[in-house]
Amino acid sequence: MFMGEYNHTIDPKGRVIIPAKFRDTLGEQFVITKGLDGCLFVYDEQEWKAFEEKLKTLPITNKEARAFVRFFLAGAADVETDKQGRILIPGVLRDHAKLIKDVVLVGVGSRVEIWSKECWDNTAQYDDVDEIAEHMQNLGFGI
Repeated sequence: MFMGEYNHTIDPKGRVIIPAKFRDTLGEQFVITKGLDGCLFVYDEQEWKAFEEKLKTLPITNKEARAFVRFFLAGAADVETDKQGRILIPGVLRDHAKLIKDVVLVGVGSRVEIWSKECWDNTAQYDDVDEIAEHMQNLGFGI
């Protein structure tokens, strides 16, 4: 399970260090793709396979399902860590997440998210967490 928040910088070539705690679970090779809310999703190989299987169950006859599958698979890339624990993030993914210099890597259970620091700071506002918690009960999650 991934958890924690780590601040790093992306170099001019598009490389970023993956924190050692995340590398331990991700392994040397894993998948990175466009994520929701303007971030990138990072999956270890096992979680990616499970995610792919869920995507395969979506009906090809449904226009929204096709768009959803395209969104995640068209930008997906296999990445590998180098000796310094860095990965090269493809340009299309850097553009999607607006990754220029300062980035935040966040562990969120089954995946890691990579955010531009600016987007993370704007997104990670939890002023309404009490209201969110109430809505989670409607999804079957009680505290």
